[in-house]
Amino acid sequence: MPRGNGLNPGDPHLYSLYFPALIIILLFQGVCMKSLLLAGTQSGCGKTTVTLALLQYLQQQGQVLTTFKAGPDFLDPLWHQVVTQKVSRNLDTRMMGMEECRYLYNSVVEQTEIAIVEGVMGMFDGREGVGGEGSSADLARVLNIPVCLIVDAKGMSGSIVPLVKGFVAQAREMGVTISGIIANRIGSEHHASLLKNLLADYDLPPLVAWMSKQAPSLPERHLGLMRPAEYPLPDFLAFLHVDDEALITVFAETVAPESNHQVITALRLQGKRIAIARDEACCFCYQANLDWLQAQGAHLFFFSPIKGDALPEACDALWLPGGYPELYAEALANSVSWLSVKAFIEEGRPVLAECGGMMLLGQSLKDTSEQVWSMAGAMPFKTRMQGRLAALGYRQCDSGIKGHEFHHSVRDDVETLPTAFNLDRGDKGIQYKNVRASYVHWYFPSAPDVAASWFGAAV
Repeated sequence: MPRGNGLNPGDPHLYSLYFPALIIILLFQGVCMKSLLLAGTQSGCGKTTVTLALLQYLQQQGQVLTTFKAGPDFLDPLWHQVVTQKVSRNLDTRMMGMEECRYLYNSVVEQTEIAIVEGVMGMFDGREGVGGEGSSADLARVLNIPVCLIVDAKGMSGSIVPLVKGFVAQAREMGVTISGIIANRIGSEHHASLLKNLLADYDLPPLVAWMSKQAPSLPERHLGLMRPAEYPLPDFLAFLHVDDEALITVFAETVAPESNHQVITALRLQGKRIAIARDEACCFCYQANLDWLQAQGAHLFFFSPIKGDALPEACDALWLPGGYPELYAEALANSVSWLSVKAFIEEGRPVLAECGGMMLLGQSLKDTSEQVWSMAGAMPFKTRMQGRLAALGYRQCDSGIKGHEFHHSVRDDVETLPTAFNLDRGDKGIQYKNVRASYVHWYFPSAPDVAASWFGAAV
């Protein structure tokens, strides 16, 4: 795992950051940097491929880069990190809120030359409406940064004009500027030249770069892209063609948005020792959640269920994040980690289990080949994979904490247990002793007191 801020969250040893117990009103203003949000016309247009290609190009030019991913995606930021060797963070105006996005963005861009934000879905696709919360357009508006629109131009010539015209006009209504176009899946230099001239003839944003249709693609599976550990990062530079003069214009300096973000550093988890499962089966963690736990005074320890690690000694709480347990079911079925995990649970210690982490605690897991694997057996339910999407969307508990749900498995409760969360929509989960388990990945800073209570804080 690449390092960020001198810390490696994948290391199994303790690390912790301490802050004074006071309330700070953070006001950022006047910080200048070059920034750009790469938005797409729709999902599947090649946003991640183009983003990685542009990062490789800028890295080759010796630029100091900071990257972000719009939306609740766990996998794309891992690919960003392969190029930049720095942590890539999520920004989501729906799950995190406007001020949290501004604060997180401002807190890391001061040490960079260029900030790149990879968008989510199509530019105006969000929770609802056109350019609503959670959309790339809304994030660009909140951060006050320009957009470079990625167009899948395969088989396209004159149609690029009304397409781009519409996006530019809709963005302008939101106070967002589309400053450039990147065309993907281009057939030839002549094709690229044709598109470039058409955009210029109609006084539209310039074509700043194009990707050849021969460019390699990243392999995918049911939850998105494969992880970098499973597939080497392709060299996209041979397939990316950049107009340096035009690129300079889209990277005009921007001023970081003001952020009146209130940070309450009351050290809710002062001295708490939190065990966190981290390996290929438990790899879906928002970096902001790890940072938040540190800022609350917690000591973090990591262990691997796949390797059969026992829980670190004298831990106060346990977090089992999501990931891909179905891909490592055989190793997990034989893991001796469950002995210490079950003992921890039976002692009534606090446990948060999210999605794949929840699946680990059940009696069994049936994979896509219909083979059944035993799991920890700590809770009375079974899970099974299915070939279609089971649930997708933002979630909010009545306590105020927000999160996101995305999975292909389903849970079959063997016994009726109390629900863990009160939601209008989505998996309410199950509660056993002091375990809260559901399919939702929660964003801890969205309700600090609530999240802290899950890890044993007296709030």
